[in-house]
Amino acid sequence: MFVSKEWLESLVAVNEPIQSLAERITRTGIEVDDIIDYTAEIKKLVVGYVESKTQHPNADKLNICKVDIGEEEPVQIVCGAPNVDAGQYVIVATVGGRLPGGVKIKRAKLRGEVSEGMICSLQEIGVQSNVVPKAFEEGIYNFPNEVKPGTDALEALYLNDQVMEFDLTPNRADALSMVGAAYETSALYGAPLTLPETQPDTTETSASEEISVTVENPDKTPYYSARVVKNVKIGPSPMWMQARLMKAGIRPINNVVDISNYVLLEYGQPLHMFDQDHIGSDKIVVRQAQEGEKMTTLDDTERELLASDIVITNGKEPIALGGVMGGDFSEVTEQTQNVVVEGAIFDPVSIRHTSRRLNLRSESSSRFEKGIATEFVDQAVDRACYLLEHYAQGEVLSDRVASGDLGEFITPIEITVDKINNTIGSEMTVEAIVKSLSQLGFKTENNEGNLTVYVPSRRRDVKIKEDLIEEVARIYGYDEIPSTLPVFEQVTSGQLTDRQSKTRILKRTLEGAGLSEAITYSLVDRARGKAFSVSDKPNIELLMPMSEAHAVLRQSLLPHLIDAVAYNVARKNTNVFLYEIGRVFFANGKGELPDEVEYLSGILTGEYSSNQWQGKKELTDFYLAKGVLDAVAEKLDVTFDYEATQMDGLHPGRTANVLLNGEVIGFIGELHPQLAEENDLKQRTYVFELNYDKLMNVSVGYINYEQIPKYPGVTRDIALEVDTTVSAAELISTIKAHGGKILQDAQVFDVYEGEHMEAGKKSVAIRISYLDTENTLTDEQVTAVHDEIVNALTAEGAVIR
Repeated sequence: MFVSKEWLESLVAVNEPIQSLAERITRTGIEVDDIIDYTAEIKKLVVGYVESKTQHPNADKLNICKVDIGEEEPVQIVCGAPNVDAGQYVIVATVGGRLPGGVKIKRAKLRGEVSEGMICSLQEIGVQSNVVPKAFEEGIYNFPNEVKPGTDALEALYLNDQVMEFDLTPNRADALSMVGAAYETSALYGAPLTLPETQPDTTETSASEEISVTVENPDKTPYYSARVVKNVKIGPSPMWMQARLMKAGIRPINNVVDISNYVLLEYGQPLHMFDQDHIGSDKIVVRQAQEGEKMTTLDDTERELLASDIVITNGKEPIALGGVMGGDFSEVTEQTQNVVVEGAIFDPVSIRHTSRRLNLRSESSSRFEKGIATEFVDQAVDRACYLLEHYAQGEVLSDRVASGDLGEFITPIEITVDKINNTIGSEMTVEAIVKSLSQLGFKTENNEGNLTVYVPSRRRDVKIKEDLIEEVARIYGYDEIPSTLPVFEQVTSGQLTDRQSKTRILKRTLEGAGLSEAITYSLVDRARGKAFSVSDKPNIELLMPMSEAHAVLRQSLLPHLIDAVAYNVARKNTNVFLYEIGRVFFANGKGELPDEVEYLSGILTGEYSSNQWQGKKELTDFYLAKGVLDAVAEKLDVTFDYEATQMDGLHPGRTANVLLNGEVIGFIGELHPQLAEENDLKQRTYVFELNYDKLMNVSVGYINYEQIPKYPGVTRDIALEVDTTVSAAELISTIKAHGGKILQDAQVFDVYEGEHMEAGKKSVAIRISYLDTENTLTDEQVTAVHDEIVNALTAEGAVIR
């Protein structure tokens, strides 16, 4: 929303520099995003009168103009604009002047002829091209009325002004109008507010004799009204109105259309002007569109409508798309004489759906979508009639034709002074609170500290007590509220929770291992909604996804991590190591809240390390990925076990479940070659995914440090022939179960299959370490435990080689 200081000051008497005004407004909740100063960089710009125009003797496209600029003698200016002519009042930058962009005006010779100044277009003095009137889009601007030569051109153009750009939050729809901005400014400064004149003179003829209004769906159109203005004269709108429209970002067209746009900006109430003679009947019927019904809008585009769209009809066919855009055959043209002025309230949801579906986002639709002030609907229509009477010579018929109910103009809210002060932390008096609310235009009744506040409909964002408290604090001034510290009976020092502490340790470990943290979308496409999921619960689908690529909530972090790796590899970054901690989602059926579980996932591909000067490199493999998880387990003082498994999307022979205390909490494995090929991953890629919630729920006691053993240990190697289906983890588990107190560790150091081995068999070599921390081991102790281990292994089918 662009708010002109000149326009604002015509409504509320505030004589403040623009910077101070913008700062005050920003501090109270409406951010002023930018200030456009039309006077910046401009110097010596005056109004000139073109006394004569002659052809330049040495240039076909240049003219020599004698221009009266209020000095003793007219000056000669060479001008190339195609629309310059004698008798025009124009904008002149005189010698020594400046224009935006650092342009300096000097006395010069153009093709041998002296030029003492420059006749300017609106664009050259800082007005955007898209708001310049069509007649002056390709040339210089000339004033529609007589202006004294030598007058300050910016004053004559109403551009001696600064414009604030409001960056509004959705709840402050009231500030989408000049009247709303004036109420806000009036409240901040306690200055009197003057609303525009809205009462036109009327004829004895009633509008009801000319038209009738019927609303078929009051739930979609609660109120619709119309007034009739006869014998309007189409022409340019007054200079002040054109200037205000241009400063607000709207191109002036003609007086009737400009008045409609002007009132929209003034009151925030969208209006529509129909050419009464082209409506096609004396009936206006507001209804829902018929499925597949078609109409051509003002942008000359044929639209196919749905039953959810609201249309204004002549009883037979649509003449406007309610709240969005008018139809082509009832629009105001140069031949229009009689005008019907429409003011209405439309269902915000219907307008939003229609404008978004048809990609017809307009000033009107944006206001209807947020909800309009019911108190201003009839006022805005009356204001438009008043302006048509004065600036289009129209004759306004008496009365209005309406259907429906405007509803309540005020909402009462009861609150106490103590509630306000206790919430804000202030000691404001009743008088100060009532004054703040009254400045906002909220009528307030006080009954011994119990306040009844009547909130007008223009402030739809104020609905509950807390909203009122915020308004009091805003107007009273956030800077005026005293700073206080909370008072506690017991004060404890802040510290990290156990989960926060372990998460930081885990992140440092992963990043120390070379992985970078990734953050990916929680939404995936339907095809990958259950990819890598270990749950049989259904997906959670969005009702209205922005795209098919983000249609369901993820059940695994891996799909987007694979996308991230593929994106990097496609851009020649082939060594990628990522991890992510994020939530996944599982549905629990209709009417039940879903489960949200936090996962830890990682992906590794490419060369883990490379020493080119030594000709060595280490490619990522299963054991490197497993080593990352083991490092995490070590830091968290837990132990992971692994068991072979198979899973969709992973290599059938290089995938394992990850177990914690006997419970499966995740998996680790290599991407299936087919999936890797689909994502253009040329090198082997390994992934892991753990249930982070389960990992964090494991209690870790205090770390007990042990001194370095004084006594030597003993190692013995053992080679076992077992079935190929027997995993090394099963053998290690058996060894640990029978190793007693002196077993320190057991590690597989060789696995062999092939020649000299029976089909279906393999050889597994294990190094077993024994240690007694209190005494020197004897051969008899080691032998006794070792024999027990061997017996246990052979009992399970292993053969000692």
